[in-house]
Amino acid sequence: MRQIRHARRRAALFCTVVGMLLLCMAVAPRFDAGPAASRALPARLTDEAFWRLSQDSSEPGGTFRSLDITNLTSNEMQSQWVIPDLAARVPSGAVYLGVGPEQNFTYIAALRPSLAVIFDIRRGNLDLQLMYKAIFELCPERADFVSMLFSLARPAGVGRDATADALFAAFGRAERSDALYGRDLQAILDRLTHDHGFTLAPGDAAGIRAVFQTFYESGFAVRASPTYADLMTATDRGGLARSFLASEALYSAMRDLELRNLVVPVVGDFGGGKAIRAVAGYLKGQGAVVGAFYLSNVEQYLEQDGTWGAFCRNVATLPLDGHSTFIRSASGGGGYGRGPGFVSSLGGMADEVRQGCGGS
Repeated sequence: MRQIRHARRRAALFCTVVGMLLLCMAVAPRFDAGPAASRALPARLTDEAFWRLSQDSSEPGGTFRSLDITNLTSNEMQSQWVIPDLAARVPSGAVYLGVGPEQNFTYIAALRPSLAVIFDIRRGNLDLQLMYKAIFELCPERADFVSMLFSLARPAGVGRDATADALFAAFGRAERSDALYGRDLQAILDRLTHDHGFTLAPGDAAGIRAVFQTFYESGFAVRASPTYADLMTATDRGGLARSFLASEALYSAMRDLELRNLVVPVVGDFGGGKAIRAVAGYLKGQGAVVGAFYLSNVEQYLEQDGTWGAFCRNVATLPLDGHSTFIRSASGGGGYGRGPGFVSSLGGMADEVRQGCGGS
């Protein structure tokens, strides 16, 4: 009988502990609910859902002050310096928002979001992102990616464990191939239109061809300085290589999201009336929370145009929590970098919205 009483007491104690744990989970504060809520997002978007979210959220394409081929790549050599602090602030699984070209991929690979949306006022950036989407999907390894992006024959002996420096040094000696260019351009368009069934506007198909041709003709010097190789072999301030081409693990993390249709390009003006608000509505409907929003240096142009207030009001419609973080770039000192060029800084989105976007 004594053994039975002890067994009953242990069972009662177990039930009490479990009950307390369940009660704690039920009353957990909303501040900690963001990353869990973001898991409500689909693990994969269908082709139809991807295209609908991209196109229905988009505004008519606009222009940017320095619109030329140099906007096809970043010029922010110190963009990785914020990543250690950024990763500490933003839990994996939250939503990533960004602007511009490939620097987004490095932040995405570091943060492992449940969904990424990349805005840009230029329709051409949507074409660039669609080109990248196809290349990621068609290329299982980094070396295949570099080969297709620049129409370069893959060098022998470049393995999965190659550093970014070794990877780009090897491809720097490779020869450009007209045959690869023609074959891969067709493969990119087929991937988008036949495999995914995206209905590209005539201008988009032409835009993808123009972007791919620029990478083919310019090689790593799409932007004269910094070159693509410079950007991909850059490090954080501790010397750790964090670009999305720094390792197979980082590349695979980025590629996996593309394969699941979870990197969505949207044409939109930050100060416009549609794009950010449309994405905000979608995220709220999914119970998702924004973890990071990469702004580059767009805010300075919004201020010059008198639309920065409209941007702040747009941001206020996004689902935010205490983890939500702005990533900014600016010329000169301050932030995480020093010296010439762009340096990056972080800001709390929810706090800034409460203060009227006082962080700009």
